[in-house]
Amino acid sequence: MAMVSGPYGLPEDGDHSMTWFRHGGIPAFVLRRLLLGVLVLALVSVVVFIATQALGDPAQALLGRDATPERLAALRQELNLDVSPFEQYLNWLGGLMQGSLGDSLTTQRPVADLLSGRLVNSGVLVLCAAVVSIPLSIALGSWAALRREKSVDTVSSNLMLVFASLPDFVVAVLLVIFFSTTVLHVLPAISPVPPGQLPWNNPAILILPTVTLVMTVVPYIARNMRGSMIEVLESDFVEMARLKGLPERVVLIRHALPNAIGPAFQSIALSLAYLAGGIVVVEYAFNYPGIGSALKDAVANHDVPVVQALAMLIAAVYVVVNLLADIATILVTPRLRTRL
Repeated sequence: MAMVSGPYGLPEDGDHSMTWFRHGGIPAFVLRRLLLGVLVLALVSVVVFIATQALGDPAQALLGRDATPERLAALRQELNLDVSPFEQYLNWLGGLMQGSLGDSLTTQRPVADLLSGRLVNSGVLVLCAAVVSIPLSIALGSWAALRREKSVDTVSSNLMLVFASLPDFVVAVLLVIFFSTTVLHVLPAISPVPPGQLPWNNPAILILPTVTLVMTVVPYIARNMRGSMIEVLESDFVEMARLKGLPERVVLIRHALPNAIGPAFQSIALSLAYLAGGIVVVEYAFNYPGIGSALKDAVANHDVPVVQALAMLIAAVYVVVNLLADIATILVTPRLRTRL
């Protein structure tokens, strides 16, 4: 019997158990996605290495323009920059596969030690933004779908569109103006974390950066959630649940929401992946000591190992988050669990 492609590219046929046997189920799906993720990271490593070569000669940047050829040659040899770019790439890739990110060219410290504290700072900021933005987006999108084509839906959709069109740095500047300078002056305009301390020791410094990130991703997720919820609410199985006399709350929570939240996981994954990369601008705007400022300083100082490590880290976050989103989509969507 010919198989028909269903939602999300998954096959549709009458024998769910046979479909599971043919496609290996979730473990086979995860394995395929892991292999694809490894391939993507391998290609990204090539692009990152080529791009960092365009930053210029690190030895020249460290010693300055007045450095003699002898000193430049000695430093290149010390930093293993006197070999061909292909050999440099293989050495770097071999270190990555062994869990070594190399040493910073400017501080001579291991990159892992140099970035550990900044990774914690950025991770806390992303976690705060995710904890607030994901439930808020799902609630706003579902609420707008339940009141679709009414004035409340129209106003909320237009507001979401306005916020979605604002760049990160514009939102950050507006929040600083309203809450840190001329209007209210109740929150700090910058968010420094003293060395040796953790961000949650002073929660006030996290508020404005978190709100900036939330206002950036909520419109995108909420609009996708609204569209998904509208499609599910108009489906036959939801109408059948209503005809059976089930209370509206049960219909929404047990039948509509699980099937509507599945497609929204893709937009949630993209938003979380965006936070991992887009956080650079927000951290710079608030002088927050995370990976954003580390990347900016590394590029300015031609610190190639740090730039390469951060670029690969952001790429890895994209791959992992999208994989988790695909798995979560299947687990929370009853129709997909029976078709995989």
